[in-house]
Amino acid sequence: MSTETTASVSTHILDTSRGRPAEGVAVSLSAREGSGGGWTALGGSATDADGRCKDLPALPEGTTHVRLDFETESYFAKKQAEAQQDAPANRDSGAFFPEVAITFAVVPGEHYHVPLLLNPFGYSVYRGS
Repeated sequence: MSTETTASVSTHILDTSRGRPAEGVAVSLSAREGSGGGWTALGGSATDADGRCKDLPALPEGTTHVRLDFETESYFAKKQAEAQQDAPANRDSGAFFPEVAITFAVVPGEHYHVPLLLNPFGYSVYRGS
């Protein structure tokens, strides 16, 4: 929840190759103060059955930039394994992008919902509501 002195962040992931939420993707949240500042890892979560991270940590006061890191390689490896249970082993994880890092600017008092639309060979993000 944002306050007068802090911003807040939420996200969800839709696997557009399946037309379904992406469950079980690890997401980590980092923040920094100022464009030249160093990143501070705040913690993380994993997406639920609806593809949402409902328990990302709060942003500290003074945060101006946020980074969401999505660990997509293990998600796609799992989906590929499920699809090929009886097929010969394939060493390819099925993900051209093993991770996705999204960095964006924030201002105090605002909430930022940043969805990730994901498929094995591409992704898109936007500021949602």
